[in-house]
Amino acid sequence: MRKCAAEFLGSAFLIATVIGSGIMATNLTDNVALQLLCNTAATAGGLVALISAFGPVSGAHFNPVVTIADRVFGGMPNRDVLPYIASQLLGMFVGVMVANLMFGLSAIDISTKTRSGGGIWLGEIVATLGLLLVIFGVVRSGKSSLAPFVVAGYIAAAYFFTSSTSFANPAITLGRSLSDSFAGIAPKSAPGFIIAQFVGMALALVAIRIVFPDVDEFADEILMLHEED
Repeated sequence: MRKCAAEFLGSAFLIATVIGSGIMATNLTDNVALQLLCNTAATAGGLVALISAFGPVSGAHFNPVVTIADRVFGGMPNRDVLPYIASQLLGMFVGVMVANLMFGLSAIDISTKTRSGGGIWLGEIVATLGLLLVIFGVVRSGKSSLAPFVVAGYIAAAYFFTSSTSFANPAITLGRSLSDSFAGIAPKSAPGFIIAQFVGMALALVAIRIVFPDVDEFADEILMLHEED
């Protein structure tokens, strides 16, 4: 229950940070580059705080592909997978509604922002692949206490170097479809993103096994050393 609560709260605050900062940025400036920079800075800062706060409880996955990858490598029991993912999805939906309401939008404000095309889908594959490699790499290094900063740093970079601005998370993709704002994504575009994210995850599973062959020995510490059942 505590782990699911941590995943729910972390996911809710994460998407509220992404959506809220995007809306605030568009309220403050018409410069798209500055809008993206504001959104990136807030998201990175939020990730540092949320992973630091909830990592010791649940591992701070906040992302179904992280949870699934962790399970594949034996880092968590089967019984925890669906509750984790359900908590992440519920948290994203609650968080996006709160963010919308804070800025005077309808709680559910379906996005009209189309994000589609081969280059953008490739960007999501790359973003997800890189995210998982970074997560498993930093934990293997024995420096999981740095995970909040490493993950935040990677996401900040990926906001700018990937064509998709690095969603890299099926749960947040679905949540962002409920906000017609800077960080939103039209529901018709979400399936392409989610498929690309799972392709990125599949590639990451292979790459992690090759680069970190001892992954089974540290998978239970993803993203951070946390409580056992």
